[in-house]
Amino acid sequence: MERRLYAGRDVKRAHSIDDLRAMARKRLPNFCFEYVEGGAEDEATLRRNRDVFREIAFLPRTLVNVEKRKQSVTLFGERSASPFMIGPTGYSGLMFREGDVKLASAAAAAGIPFVLSNVSTVSLEDVVQRAGGRVWMQVYMYRTRESLAKLAQRAKAAGIEALVVTTDSAVFGKREWDLRNYIEPLKLDWRNKFDVLRHPGWMANVLWPNGMPRFANLGDLLPPGQDSVKGATITLGRELDPSLSWDDIRWLRDLWPRRLIVKGVLGAPDALKALEAGVDGIVLSNHGGRQLDSAVSAMDVLPEVVEQVGGKLCVMLDGGFRRGSEILKAVALGADAVLLGRATTYGLSAGGQPGVERAIEILQTEIDRALGLLGCCDIAGLDRSYLRWPGQQAPLSRAQAQAQTQSQTVQARVAALSV
Repeated sequence: MERRLYAGRDVKRAHSIDDLRAMARKRLPNFCFEYVEGGAEDEATLRRNRDVFREIAFLPRTLVNVEKRKQSVTLFGERSASPFMIGPTGYSGLMFREGDVKLASAAAAAGIPFVLSNVSTVSLEDVVQRAGGRVWMQVYMYRTRESLAKLAQRAKAAGIEALVVTTDSAVFGKREWDLRNYIEPLKLDWRNKFDVLRHPGWMANVLWPNGMPRFANLGDLLPPGQDSVKGATITLGRELDPSLSWDDIRWLRDLWPRRLIVKGVLGAPDALKALEAGVDGIVLSNHGGRQLDSAVSAMDVLPEVVEQVGGKLCVMLDGGFRRGSEILKAVALGADAVLLGRATTYGLSAGGQPGVERAIEILQTEIDRALGLLGCCDIAGLDRSYLRWPGQQAPLSRAQAQAQTQSQTVQARVAALSV
């Protein structure tokens, strides 16, 4: 019998993120699903984000007491129930009515942080008030710096814990499969218009009674009456600033008194620059494969970044995570946390807040199970000695690294005495 993913309507019957993806594919019109799913150009980066996990194998321990297992971590001095959070995903209101609130509420219920997108359709004040929990906010550096300064003031007043600055979108990537759905900017072709009519449930949930959702956190950046998805997208494309530099990060650092995180770093040199700029954390990211095609994955550069700035900056990453075991691979390589994008968006698209909660539950359960099978009862003890990565030198455990350092010190002293 052919093996099939579950694609019905009951999110409780989803056993994997791929099941939720199949459910989302069925519920969403094609143009919405393509926006979530697609990558830039030939989508080589998109594929790399998934392929990298298959190259990394586990090396489990046996005969270890794993009756009690712990997956909570500490981020910026506060406990998080799991080593992942919901990252910023734009246009969530197109996937489900008030999607940003649904995502934030599910994160709060699970005890993990939520990062609100700059292009959200619910005001940041409403999200914080209605969802509770730890809310961070993602922002872009637009040409109009005054708009960002005003947004930062709103975020501070609302109790936003951290600003996450996306830096890899100074120039838009070309998402060709997304563009093919339109005959001109944001005007669907006839095939996609008919496809929308084939999804009355989505239409009733998202479009009724006020039509397309409108952006709520872009303020005076948009001309009057241009806060719709269509109008705002065109305006925002013109507002992206290709002159963005580390000086702008330092400007925002002086302006924003709370946690500041730079998202879009892909290597140790930029991680060191982020440290020099005084930020509190970084997110290794290639923007979900939606910007530069043929870029490395965040997992490719994670070890070198941790080696340079681990312990000095909070090191997070995103890109292609679909399994709890994949999150553990990132933690074993030194990551403090993983940001989820498509995984939780599939849950939202499949069934609103219950769908997001199911996505989180699936990943938490997979992490718990994998820890037990690895012979690791506490995620804090997970390190590179639990992994094997073909083509790379077998990593040392923390104890082995300390022993090696001590041995090298002794050898150096002996050599000095011999002279």
